[in-house]
Formats: sequence, structure tokens, C-alpha cells
Amino acid sequence: MSTTNSATAAWLTQEAFDRLKAELDHLSGAGRAEIVQKIEAARQEGDLKENGGYHAAKEEQGKIEARIRQLTVLLRDAQVGEAPADDGIVEPGMLVVARIAGDEEKFLLGSREIAGDSDIDVFSEKSPLGAAIIGHKEGDKLSYTAPNGKDISVEIVSAKPYVG
Repeated sequence: MSTTNSATAAWLTQEAFDRLKAELDHLSGAGRAEIVQKIEAARQEGDLKENGGYHAAKEEQGKIEARIRQLTVLLRDAQVGEAPADDGIVEPGMLVVARIAGDEEKFLLGSREIAGDSDIDVFSEKSPLGAAIIGHKEGDKLSYTAPNGKDISVEIVSAKPYVG
């Protein structure tokens, strides 16, 4: 599955795509059914103005519906591919170690969804830093303009395929 609208497309591994598709399928089916049951059970308790269970269930329903919309768009527009080659060139799906303004930072370049439950920092390839480093290789030194207007120096220390 891929798309020609790469300006909005997120790059995902096949594993991340499959995991997110399973989440979407659950939320669209059993997840929705569960929340409808919770809302109905809370509604049976009486006065909806002072019914905390009802309001909590409606809030949960809103979060589920928002996540369904988010996943639908993400998966519809996703570019799915194999993990990038271990060639030291920065591209989506790479775990990058870079010296940024003198501080060494380690982060995943790509979508937060690739990282799953990991607590690793993630930068989009569309972010100012991500756009600046794509295509560069280990040892390259460059600078980019941050959103605050400052020029920030970057040295690519390493770039390896991310293994979640």
C-alpha cells in the first residue's frame, strides 16, 4: 500500500501498519460496541445531568472516535515499506544519533506510530530538523534554521535502521 500524496504520507514499516490496522479494526468494531454498552448502562441510571458514568463514557466515546479518524487517515495515506538499508544515510525509519548545538541526542526519524509504546524521542521527517538531515550521512555537518529563527548546527554521528 502506498500513495502518491507523499507530502502528507507517513512512512510506516509493515509491522507498524499491521499493528495500527489491528487497532483500527478493534476500535471500529468491538471498541465501539463496548462504549455503546457503557453509555446505555449509564443512561439507565437516571438523570443524565448528574450522571458521572454517562459523561465519562461519552468522553471515552469521543476519544475512540478521534483515534479512529486519526488511524483512518494515517493508514489511508501511509507509505509502507521495508526498514531502510543500514547504509548510514538518514531517512525515515532510522534511529539517528546527532550532535545538535553541541548536545548529543538520539531519536527516531519518522512517525511516532513506528515507535509504538517505546519512549524514544521521534522527529517527523517534515520537521525543520528532519527536513534538514534527510539524505545526509554519518559524519556530515550541517545547520538548519529553527522555528525561532536561530541557526542550529548538527553533526550526524550515526544512522541505523530502527528496530522496535
